[in-house]
Parts: sequence; C-alpha cells; structure tokens
Amino acid sequence: MTVFSSRAGILRLTMMAAMTLLAACALPRSGPSKNEIYAGAVERGGNANIIYVNDHVNRATNFTPAYGFSAAFRNAGQVGADEIRPGDVLGLSVWENVDDGLLTSLGASSTSLQEIQVDSGGYIFVPYAGRIRAAGNSPEQLRQIITDRLSAQTPDPQVTVTRVAGNGATVSVMGKVMAQGVYPIERPTRTLSAMLAGAGGVSIEPEVAVVTVKRGNTQGKVWLTDLYSSRSNDIALRPGDIILVEEDQRSFTALGALGGQTRVPLGNELISAVEALAMVGGLNTTLADPTGVFILRDEPESVASKVLGKPVYGTQRMAYVLDLTRPNGLFLARDFLIRDGDMIYVTEAPFVQWNKRLQAITGSLDSVDTATSIGD
Repeated sequence: MTVFSSRAGILRLTMMAAMTLLAACALPRSGPSKNEIYAGAVERGGNANIIYVNDHVNRATNFTPAYGFSAAFRNAGQVGADEIRPGDVLGLSVWENVDDGLLTSLGASSTSLQEIQVDSGGYIFVPYAGRIRAAGNSPEQLRQIITDRLSAQTPDPQVTVTRVAGNGATVSVMGKVMAQGVYPIERPTRTLSAMLAGAGGVSIEPEVAVVTVKRGNTQGKVWLTDLYSSRSNDIALRPGDIILVEEDQRSFTALGALGGQTRVPLGNELISAVEALAMVGGLNTTLADPTGVFILRDEPESVASKVLGKPVYGTQRMAYVLDLTRPNGLFLARDFLIRDGDMIYVTEAPFVQWNKRLQAITGSLDSVDTATSIGD
C-alpha cells in the first residue's frame, strides 16, 4: 500500500511538472498559429491588414507588373546600315586622269587612303579636299562630296568610299549569352532579336530569360519569349545600346505546414495560389489547417486602397487568408494570383498542438512509470 501510494504520488508530481513545463515552454512547431497572426491585425493594434479573400479581393489584387518597351523604344526607326557615324573607319581610293596628279605618284593612276577615322565631331580630312563632314552621310553621298571638292583641282577625279569598320555604330551584348562582346549594327543585325542571334543566342532556358536594353538614361525589358512572339518587342537598335540577358529572379517563399518549405522561382507564367501550393507538394495532411492558408505581401498604395475600400497612404502589409474549407474556397484560391516576393504560410491545425502536448505528457509519464518499475 505504501509503495502504491508512493508511486501514485510520483505520477501526480510528474504530471504537474509536465504541465508546468509545457505552460512555460513552447512546443516545437513550424511557425505562428492562426490566432497569433490575427493578434497582429490593425484592429488589434498591429500593423498588418488581415483580409479574407473573396471575389472583390481577387479583382483588386490580380495584376502582375508587366515587362515591355516604352513607345520611345518601339517607335524608333532602324539605323541605316550605310550611315556613317563618329568613330567609323573609312577607306578612300582616288583615281586621277593625269600622269602626275594631286594625290597619285608619278606613273600611278590611283592612290588609296586607308583607315581614315571619323572624329568625334563627325569630320574627316582629305588632302586637297579639306575637312569634310562625313557623319550622317552614306558612303555614296560622301563620295560625291569628295569628288566635287577635288574636281576643282584635278580633272575628272574618280573616288570610292568604303566603311572599313563600324566602330561608331555598335552595341554591347552582355550577360547570359553564348558570346558576350561589342557588335556593330549592320544590315543583318539592326534589331534586338537579330543582334542576340548574332551573339550566339542565350545560354539559359528561354522561359526564364529577361532581356534588358539600356539606352542613355532610359531602359526597357522584355521576356525573351515575348520578344519572339510579338514584333512590337523586336525593337530597332541604336549606337551605344547595352543589351543585358539575365535569368529572372522573381520568386515566392513557401513556409509552414506544407509538403516542402522553400523559395520557388516564378518564371514568366501567371501562377495561382492553388498552383503555388501544388509546386511545393501541397498541404501536409498530418499538420496543415486548411482554414489557415496565408499569403503575406507588401501591397502598393493603389491596390491596398481598392482592397480595403478606403484611401490609404504608403505601402501596406497585407495578410490574405484563404479558407479552403469554404464552399468556394478552392475556386477563390485558384483565382488568386501569386506575385514576386509573396510568402505563403500555412498554419498547423489546433489538433496538432494538442496532440503534441498530449504526447509530451504521456511520454513523460511513461518514462516515470518505467523508472518506477525499475526502482521497484
């Protein structure tokens, strides 16, 4: 009788100790509970707007920042392949109809002037013809100008002008391409797609490739797939353009009671909340609370005002709640679009925490019971 009473007392003391310990210490879990997130709501003195997703919310939030070129990029005409520009290198040949000409040596009928570079002001110097503006003219137009200048000093001169190098009309191609470098704008490579092809194409998957063109103080970007699917995106290039090909960095983060917790690239597709959950293995069937699927994001002022139905100022922290157990819960989740930087968090079911407490208590009691049996 004494042993039994002693053992029962130990069990009671152990249970009290376990309950005290559980009250003082948090049990292991994947993150905050649904009630803890609600405690941070604006209505309760927090700084997050807790919003249940409905059709109005979907209409107000379903947009994705689009890539594309401005009208200034799209409306720019193609550079003339033969137009001479500052920095170009020219080659001149002059034939004279006399035995001892201005430029030709005795007994020769022609002379060649190679590698005449167009200066920063657009001019070249030709002996006996003087300083001539070359930039803005085609080789044929410049040939006529030089011929007219020399005609006053030598009878019937014949002149040819060629572009030896087009250093004045080049673009830089960098990033995820097969061959980075500086390329001249020539007749076959006057558009963005042609220039990328000239650089060997991209070295990453086309579905995640983003092409940025920087022109002076402005820039535009486009998905590579959109570049090839729409002619309006295949813009004409300008001297000095910088073309950068990068892998898209947009992503969302998945945390909580899910099949996987990770950072997931978005790519160039529109992804719904249902698809995002599927991409990480769906809800964990032994842990997840289907009424506690949260999408956390910083919403711009314009969108937040529409969602809340009142004017707000500045970026707002929003916690959108998807209750998948509602009659239309899955439909709402299917129509809710995920954006760059979103965090999807799924809370654990209340039963899970209760079960953890129970296991902690019963596990402690089993340990004590075993120790008591050994002691007996």
